[in-house]
Amino acid sequence: MNRYVMGIDNGSQSTKVAIYDLEGNEVAFGAFQLKETLSPEPGVVIHSSDDLWDSVYGAMKNCLANFPGNPKEIAGIGLCTIRCCRVLLKADGHLAYPVISWMDSRLNSPYVHSDDQVKYVTTTSGYLGFRLTGEFKDTASNYEVHWPLDRETLEWSRDDEVFQTYGLKREMVFDLVKPGEKLGTLRQELAHELGLYQDIPVVATANDKAVEALGSGMKDEGTIMISLGTFISSMVLRNEYKENARNFFPTLACIPFKYVYESNGIRRGMWTVSWFKKLIGEELITEAGKLGVSEEEYLNKKAQYIPVGSDGLITILDWLSTPSEPYRKGIMIGFDQRHTKYHIYRSILEAIAFNIKNNIDDMLAEIDVTLHNLVVIGGGSRSDVIMQIIADLFGLPVHRREGSSSACLGAAICVCQHLSIYKDFYEAASKMVKTQKTFAPNQKNYVLYNKINDTVVKNVRVHTDEILKLAYPIFN
Repeated sequence: MNRYVMGIDNGSQSTKVAIYDLEGNEVAFGAFQLKETLSPEPGVVIHSSDDLWDSVYGAMKNCLANFPGNPKEIAGIGLCTIRCCRVLLKADGHLAYPVISWMDSRLNSPYVHSDDQVKYVTTTSGYLGFRLTGEFKDTASNYEVHWPLDRETLEWSRDDEVFQTYGLKREMVFDLVKPGEKLGTLRQELAHELGLYQDIPVVATANDKAVEALGSGMKDEGTIMISLGTFISSMVLRNEYKENARNFFPTLACIPFKYVYESNGIRRGMWTVSWFKKLIGEELITEAGKLGVSEEEYLNKKAQYIPVGSDGLITILDWLSTPSEPYRKGIMIGFDQRHTKYHIYRSILEAIAFNIKNNIDDMLAEIDVTLHNLVVIGGGSRSDVIMQIIADLFGLPVHRREGSSSACLGAAICVCQHLSIYKDFYEAASKMVKTQKTFAPNQKNYVLYNKINDTVVKNVRVHTDEILKLAYPIFN
């Protein structure tokens, strides 16, 4: 009898589900788009109705429809979900309020109890784990800011005053398990509907970026992972937690009692590409259709012929400002008669790379690390253009991993850990993670990109911030 494992990657724009054999080969994949988030008033960002669960269920069905094997040969399900959200539940475990997105300004502060029908306060992994299993359990490694977690034990604090600091009581939070441990058994009605065996375990992972790090195969200090998703950030693996970090966030890894240091990120990173595609609209759909390729593939083909540096068109990616700098907006400067829509597209990709590089440099200035490899994952990594831009800017080889989702694979690795398929997380990752393509840097482009970055990109905001501060009260 063959054995397979399933990994769920619930993200900000879609849920992806993949099924792997025990050597990490992807044998089926399915996805389900989320609806646009809702912003009924400034600072409020919520998910529509029960959209997260609908997307998980839909993606599981779509993946299983593409699976050539017997669903009863799937030995376990790993659950990875969007981090830094807040979910308010009734006593029966169902939503008391729409899921609050990580982009919502209310998540900058601890929970404030104002609705008596709210019985539980949890994360997306707690909520979706409940929908899958009926258990009130969650992974400890998806709790970071404004939660009473003891990082030394990966258990809740035993101090009631600590709970009060975060607006919570012990009975309001789920019981905790660690990555690789069982959240519960899939509900019988779901197992029956999906054709899975009745006792299939649902296994805990961590916060989604840490799961991506595990699924990217990052296992030494000289390798950094860049995740090109809606939120773009970079991670290095470490053994110790670092207090008072200035330019990165030490977060719990998907290996218990390990940490990943995450650089400052780009809010609405690859979302900016989606924004640009919508801006072009029907013309892009038509031209891509003529060639029989996706819209993004079409744009990447065109961008390959745009010179390095986009003929002087510089983009600054502030499409979603931070609460501390609300006046910042996206900027494009340097237009002249040479520039086309494809210059704009390449300039956006270059802006993503410049921002990543500068955030990583800030992080590395605080820790003693010499990089020798970059792993780039996420939907954006499918673009050869941005992969080459990143290789040229860093002057280092950049690896694209096989498979549709590193987070799905990281979740599947957690299932293998639970089932004792391999000795530990590290052995599972070394066996299951594979490289699809490596991009070598171009030295001439490396010199030019770093000249642009050091002389222009790093200095733009010094000048534009003052103008945008004047514009902010007029338009907001």
